[in-house]
Amino acid sequence: MSEIENVKPVEETYSASNIQVLEGLEAVRKRPAMYIGDVSDRGLHHLVNEVVDNSIDEALAGYCNNIEVTILEDNSISVLDNGRGIPTDMHEKEHRSALEVVMTVLHAGGKFNKDSYKVSGGLHGVGVSCVNALSKHMIAEVFRDGKHFMQEYAYGKPLYPVKVVGESDYRGTKITFTPDETIFYVTKYDFERLSDRLKELAYLNKGIRLTIEDLRKTDENGNHPKHEFYSENGLRDFIMYLDQGRSKITSKPIYIEGERQGVPVEVAMQYNDSFTENIHSYVNNINTIEGGTHLTGFRMALTRTLKKYADDNKMLDKLSKDKIEISGDDFREGLTAIISVKVSEPQFEGQTKTKLGNSEVSGIVNQMVGEMLTNYLEENPKDAKEIVDKVVLAAQARHAARKAREMVQRKTAFSGSGLPGKLSDCSSKDAEKCELFLVEGDSAGGTAKQGRDSHFQAILPLRGKILNVEKAMQHRIFESEEIKNIYTALGVTIGTEEDSKALNISKLRYHKVIIMTDADVDGSHIAALILTFFFRYMRELIENGHVYIATPPLYLIKKGKYQKYAWSEEQRAQFTAEAAGDNEDAKVHVQRYKGLGEMNEEQLWSTTMDPSTRTLRQVTIENAAEADRVFAMLMGDEVPPRREFIEQNATYANIDA
Repeated sequence: MSEIENVKPVEETYSASNIQVLEGLEAVRKRPAMYIGDVSDRGLHHLVNEVVDNSIDEALAGYCNNIEVTILEDNSISVLDNGRGIPTDMHEKEHRSALEVVMTVLHAGGKFNKDSYKVSGGLHGVGVSCVNALSKHMIAEVFRDGKHFMQEYAYGKPLYPVKVVGESDYRGTKITFTPDETIFYVTKYDFERLSDRLKELAYLNKGIRLTIEDLRKTDENGNHPKHEFYSENGLRDFIMYLDQGRSKITSKPIYIEGERQGVPVEVAMQYNDSFTENIHSYVNNINTIEGGTHLTGFRMALTRTLKKYADDNKMLDKLSKDKIEISGDDFREGLTAIISVKVSEPQFEGQTKTKLGNSEVSGIVNQMVGEMLTNYLEENPKDAKEIVDKVVLAAQARHAARKAREMVQRKTAFSGSGLPGKLSDCSSKDAEKCELFLVEGDSAGGTAKQGRDSHFQAILPLRGKILNVEKAMQHRIFESEEIKNIYTALGVTIGTEEDSKALNISKLRYHKVIIMTDADVDGSHIAALILTFFFRYMRELIENGHVYIATPPLYLIKKGKYQKYAWSEEQRAQFTAEAAGDNEDAKVHVQRYKGLGEMNEEQLWSTTMDPSTRTLRQVTIENAAEADRVFAMLMGDEVPPRREFIEQNATYANIDA
């Protein structure tokens, strides 16, 4: 354990009396998905977030600046901070140590007492007790008052009372837990996935050092994978990180920071030459993916302030002559922005409980952003002109895109006869059971058509590489034949009075949209182009779990009657050895499948399309900001960040001739 330097002396009382109990813990193990979302890898990683959030809350209160996460050899997790340490004295109501109360009773903790925490990151206060309930083993260690306290638990129940195991000069808390494999069907932690969240937290909370180390692996020098995250400039560093794959049109990020009515507000924004809007909002470090009142306040201030500046300087005259009305969308095209607010009692709503509902926050953000952005525009006239010029261009492009979009809408409002000619539709009309395969090329499309189950599987062949939407203006996208065919086949519509880019999926014709491309470099590029299109223009499909990637085999290994398909290099080596048996000189036929068309219809069906034997990878968005950065970097114009990403993430070179 590394030595921890404490940041702030404990001047106020933080003891058992601050811990309030709301209800018991029994239901968590019976219905874990109600408390952590699901019991897949997402729920598994959420356990770590719950524990880390407690440490972040200590940091927000001003008592912690160092958090260490360790993945132990047995896939257990350890989280150590240098906060105040969970109170260990006797709880007056519960008649047991406050530490045991916090660890074993749901909705128990200092977050419910505003004298202890002004703001906290947890949505529902289930926190560490929920993690304890879903762990087969947990150890809580507290360092405070010159002592080292400890208590162990099995499946949420204490194994012994809190005890003193030694003296210590440290101050803080260490939680070590092992998830219960009888609850989670995925139990292996992803080092990079956890790293992404810690990196995000470092940007959102400047001045806090977060480290993560993976003791399960070692390199040739005996070192473990380790990342350290620290941001001195907070959101300014975050915006530069997200936009590293884009060409900027302003000299530096616009940064706004202040506090109104007890609500700290921090905003960073940067205009670039892209054609998409990328705004990420947070409340108490929670990514509010559905937005809310803070986002509404920001958008109102941005539109009002920029329009007033442009009108006052007569910069919109050209649009008036062309009879083009300017809209809020135009002010946000090419904008990357991060809005972070800290609210003492946030009210969340929406489908995923990640939409801020506090009405007062809208006015606070609106007023503060409006005032500070006005000052910025007056003090930086060159940047202001670049921004307004970008807005004018966006308005002109939107006007052109509307006509192209209306053409798509007319084709989409079909009664069966307006479907793309290349679409081989399925006979079922039950959208929940229907699948659409987006297939690379006519050859593979023909094989897929012959091999499919035509009752519920439809095939849409795509000609070559579709348009790279990361580099295209909106009207070019709707003019693309391949993209028009995707919209029409899916039966979705685009645009509302409030949002010209909103997607309506109420008439979606297939609830599984499966990208099926060749297993070579070109196939990977085509899949990336399609995914970029879905992420930028059909994100609702991804967010609602409709988008999948097919996984055709890479090899067929044959020798006599022995025949097996391999989906990885490891499987190829294993199956080749199995086919050879003890005879090292045996001739084993290994066929590399570069294209789907190299398989006949029976092979394609049995390996890639048959629901009983295939493997589909569902496309999900765990971290919208990181996904935005990666798509911009891989599909944008900036070469150095892309080269660096490939060098860091390529595991081996596999060049297909």
